Amino acid sequence: MHHGTPVPGRIPLAVVVVGSAGLVTHWSTGARRLFGYDRDEAVGAPASDLMPIGGALHEDPDDGHRGTGLDDWLGRAPADGAGGYPSAGRARSHSLERGSVEVLWWAYPLAGPEERLLVLAADAEPLHSTARDQVFPGFAPHTALPGGEDLADRLPDILPGMGPALSGRIVSQVLELGYPVLEFSHHQRIPVTPDWGTPKYAERAARRAALTATAVPRAQAPGAPADPADAPDLEYAAVRERLEFLNEVSGGIGTSLDLARTIREVTSAAVPRFTDFAGTHLRAAVLAGEGFPDGPPDVTTVWHRVWVEHNDEPGRWDDTVPVGEAIAFPEHTPFFQCMVTGEPVLIPRIGEELANRISGQFEKRDLRPLINGRSMLVVPLKARNVVLGFMVLMRRDGRTPFDDMDRTTGAELAARAGLVLDNARMYTYQENVADTLQDSMLPQLTPRMAGCDTATRYLPGTRLGRVGGDWFDSIKLPGSRTALVVGDVMGHGLNSAAMMGQLRTAVQTMAALDLPPEQLLRNLDDLAQRLGEHYLATCLYAVYDPIRSELRIANAGHIPPVLVRAADGRSVLLDLPTGAPIGVGGVAFEAATVPVAPGDRLVLCTDGLVEVRGQDIGAGLAALCESAAHPAASMDDACDTIIRALNTGDGGRKDDVALLMARLNGIPAEHTAAWELERAPAEVRRARRLVRGQLAEWGLEAAAPTAEVLVSELVTNAVRHTESRRLGLRLVRTDVLLCEVTDEDHTLPALLGPGLGEESGRGLRVVSGLAREWGASHTGRGKAVWFEQSLVSAARSGSNVR
Repeated sequence: MHHGTPVPGRIPLAVVVVGSAGLVTHWSTGARRLFGYDRDEAVGAPASDLMPIGGALHEDPDDGHRGTGLDDWLGRAPADGAGGYPSAGRARSHSLERGSVEVLWWAYPLAGPEERLLVLAADAEPLHSTARDQVFPGFAPHTALPGGEDLADRLPDILPGMGPALSGRIVSQVLELGYPVLEFSHHQRIPVTPDWGTPKYAERAARRAALTATAVPRAQAPGAPADPADAPDLEYAAVRERLEFLNEVSGGIGTSLDLARTIREVTSAAVPRFTDFAGTHLRAAVLAGEGFPDGPPDVTTVWHRVWVEHNDEPGRWDDTVPVGEAIAFPEHTPFFQCMVTGEPVLIPRIGEELANRISGQFEKRDLRPLINGRSMLVVPLKARNVVLGFMVLMRRDGRTPFDDMDRTTGAELAARAGLVLDNARMYTYQENVADTLQDSMLPQLTPRMAGCDTATRYLPGTRLGRVGGDWFDSIKLPGSRTALVVGDVMGHGLNSAAMMGQLRTAVQTMAALDLPPEQLLRNLDDLAQRLGEHYLATCLYAVYDPIRSELRIANAGHIPPVLVRAADGRSVLLDLPTGAPIGVGGVAFEAATVPVAPGDRLVLCTDGLVEVRGQDIGAGLAALCESAAHPAASMDDACDTIIRALNTGDGGRKDDVALLMARLNGIPAEHTAAWELERAPAEVRRARRLVRGQLAEWGLEAAAPTAEVLVSELVTNAVRHTESRRLGLRLVRTDVLLCEVTDEDHTLPALLGPGLGEESGRGLRVVSGLAREWGASHTGRGKAVWFEQSLVSAARSGSNVR
């Protein structure tokens, strides 16, 4: 570059030093020519006023130090210059003489007694337009550049008019922070030297470097001689054609985030324009949609051939290189070399000897018909410097072999393909994580409860991420009752799913305490406030008592449930008190009692099923009622009917959907028996007699011995450890035998560990050992202690006794 009086074929370089107060202390002649201010005007003036270089043009997302204007960087630079990082960019600036100009700039923080910043800038206009579009200012260690030591010696040449002390300090810091360079598509770096500034030199370098962004065979026919006088034009035509090709490829791949489709697009993009054969191989972790592959590949790494494209006759290579094959590549092959080095491997022509050597590395595989006489280029598919896979590209004999230009072209093609594949991989991985998370949060419900059958459906939303806050649950309660729950955390994504998991767990915990529905929702609302999350949720909580044939329902802002009457098949939206959503805080909830009959069906769902963008929710609720009333052979069929009717797939529904259906079968009165007992020791014997007689009446004599022992222990505990005047005893026959002993004491019994010589707690240990399940819960008048006994095991043990 040139600093002073313009010389034909030179580009002036502006050199500016900024002091600690943000004022200019050095202003070169090149700065005067670029920005229009004389040295006398500039020195002592604020640098940001003299160099108004705004937001960057052609931002480079791969470089964290680009993407802002110089004026923005000046405002963020350290006050003393120490500890900062250099930055570079391309942006528009204003020149007093020429108006708006495009500027290349480099900026260094300096650590010195007076100097704070060094700014280099150059006019980008003299570069040819094609070259200018490929240029990005950057930095590189001078030792990594051709003639690095010579560059260090020549650096003072671009810092004129400075004393040796100042020049020496600045040169040493520039060399430490990185030599100023121009990058062409990240593959070629041109150091900023006094000679760089000739447009012919810069443009020629840019043309050579621009080949890194191209991927088309040469413009002339294979083997056709070129006129030396036309070489520059032919070279430029090839560059332009390859740029056009890469632009077309970039537009044709990555049209979706589907991994399989992306693989096909990437492989097919190169055939036949760039190659005759293309085969793509990916690491198993990438194909499975797992996380980022761990560690570099080696001889044990399994690769999957995911797609093959060629212009030979169809099926020609299906047996030699079948799609879907999993293979570990031998060490002494070009494929292994590419995948471990992460660099392209070029073999201009595979002769017979080399073909034999490569093919011999594979057991039970003869690759010679495929590779012999061909030109091969193996390019890595990388993302974040990790090899995700590689592509094998081959040209037939008779076509121009791959050369160094093609190697660079193939590398650029693979780099773009690698980024697209990684995007698809990350999306697949995130979808898998989301699905796993959602599945883990949804309950695995028992389809048959006491007096109640259930069926469920869950449909993830179509929004990106697929994780939502909808949930459903059925919870077993004492007294053969069942809690039916459906809820919806407002919003989507992981935060909503996490909130849903917390609320669902809280509902299960409070349901186990047998809280009334309205109290449970109030406690849930208080919990949401304490969690401190700014989320709202709707929730509907219903308790079905199959013995009383009634529902007790409380609602927190949720859409109403549908009840389908078995008597006439009609469906109705239940009119319930609608409380505020969970999380509002400080509101009361009410419960309603709804009588039901055996065979009635209760349908609970989230709003994602009935809400459609642009339509009134009333239409969706009406459709829900209509579809719920449709006759069905089973509960699963009934759920499917509702989903088909409302989830039309027209794109109007984006939310996730939770659907819970319960058939309320009830428990016949003849399958229950209840008695009142006095709180007296003699009542223990009476309780055993009553249980034995009732089981005989039900034909369950085999269950009597165990049931008598268990009832005896519960009644004895109630007689000994409560002040209740009266006790209650109830038997309920379903798929299991339920026995409840109630009293007027609110203190729940606790199962104690066995202690030496202690009798206390022995009864509950017996119950715990013999019963299928047991528990205790508060009631409105006191408590109930209950156990369940398996009738199947009782029948078997009875047959063994007989």
